[in-house]
Amino acid sequence: MSTSFQNKVAFVTGAAGGIGFATAQAFAEAGAAVAIAGDNENNAKAAADALIKAGHRALGLRCDVADEASVAAAIDATVAAFGRLDFAYNNAGIHAPSVETADAMAEDFDRVIAVNLRGVWACMKYELRQMRKQGSGVIVNCSSQSGLAGIAGLAAYTASKHGVIGLTKAAALEYARRGIRINVICPGTVHTPMVDKAMADHPARMQAVIDDIPLGRMGTPEEIASAVLWLCSPGAGFMIGQIVAPDGGYTAR
Repeated sequence: MSTSFQNKVAFVTGAAGGIGFATAQAFAEAGAAVAIAGDNENNAKAAADALIKAGHRALGLRCDVADEASVAAAIDATVAAFGRLDFAYNNAGIHAPSVETADAMAEDFDRVIAVNLRGVWACMKYELRQMRKQGSGVIVNCSSQSGLAGIAGLAAYTASKHGVIGLTKAAALEYARRGIRINVICPGTVHTPMVDKAMADHPARMQAVIDDIPLGRMGTPEEIASAVLWLCSPGAGFMIGQIVAPDGGYTAR
């Protein structure tokens, strides 16, 4: 990315590691001040400290996206520290156990929806309140290739990620003429700690997923980060409510 984000402010959830940290780092390297939000405050602050030591402006914040009050407090802290909010990448998400729908637990379903879907809604709610005041801003929500295709054994996760796409499209239409752009990214299988855990828990299933990627490999967090930054850049100024799917070709079939 050659676009400069000097004097801009970005807020990234699930940013202590994986795709979230890679995106926060990319924003910082492009000149933006970055609020790194995570459900573990120590990890979020450690990630922010790493960026600060590299000469960037960063802030580590606890943010449980399933808790609306926690989200509101994180956005308030971001604006208090940096004065505004230009970009938000709503990246935080969790997996549910891989299980047939008939054997699934209601508490697992509720938790996945609370984080992956209601969490995106809560983040947008408070991000949009600030951006609406400014009359400008860009939001990128994180869905998944599972938001575009059914994945057997992952009904709750698949439902949550389909929901993120619908939520994004509706909000994008609300704010299209108000200086705020909202789009959604649908990453494929990316080499992150969450995928490492899935590989450890379900090695045969995950290997089959990787083998099914047309490109023949997993993606990298940096590849997803570059797509997010492009969506936030002026070069994507005509993108409203659109789906970008960096998935190695998985949903091209």
